[in-house]
Amino acid sequence: MLAAVDGFARFAEAAAPVHTEDVERVCTLNEPNMIAALLPLLTQTHRRAVEVVKSRAPHVRTGWSVAVQAIEARPGGERVAEEYGRSRQDVFLHAAQGDDWLGIQTCTRVLVGLDGALPVPDGAERTLTGREFHPGALGATLRRAAALAPGRPPVVTENGIATDDDTRRVADTAEALTGLVGAMADGVDVRGYFHWSALDTYEWGSYRPTFGLVAVDRTTFVRTTFVRTTKPSAARPTA
Repeated sequence: MLAAVDGFARFAEAAAPVHTEDVERVCTLNEPNMIAALLPLLTQTHRRAVEVVKSRAPHVRTGWSVAVQAIEARPGGERVAEEYGRSRQDVFLHAAQGDDWLGIQTCTRVLVGLDGALPVPDGAERTLTGREFHPGALGATLRRAAALAPGRPPVVTENGIATDDDTRRVADTAEALTGLVGAMADGVDVRGYFHWSALDTYEWGSYRPTFGLVAVDRTTFVRTTFVRTTKPSAARPTA
């Protein structure tokens, strides 16, 4: 385990020429809770990386980004939902204590009953990844992060939707940002928002779940790049 921590620290040291100039924030690890069983190793790795970054660039604000879902208990499942959130998300939010900021990555909710996580409700709108369309998750997760990691200002490092209907992306983003503004009005010190993603990407083994504000035509090869087309969702709202 220590060898892995030391190896990552050496990587952070090698990356110093990048982050010592013209960089405001450094994210050491992305979504550590996706491999939750390794929490002790990941926490040590994060701390060592922070030490390395701060030793070379004390002005850079450091943190890590956690994949967070809005967890909602169904009647009778309150205790199960609390444990579900604690083991999968909350311990990683708590681990941000001492950091300069906390990255929040969210796009949906999970319903929890007596036997654990429940399937997406019948009739609910789904995204191309099979998740429930639920933009209200952003406001809820920002409030939870603020409660569990007080003094660690959140930065939304990923928020978006996998859809081939850009009108749903517009609707999702608008409602999510409304939730963000509401959380800020309630005192959550949000410091930034990054939409996921700028371009359609290779996502979990496939190009099918399109998240981008810019479409990428992977069937037409022009010179040395794929054709890119800005979607309406990338435009500044007119109202």
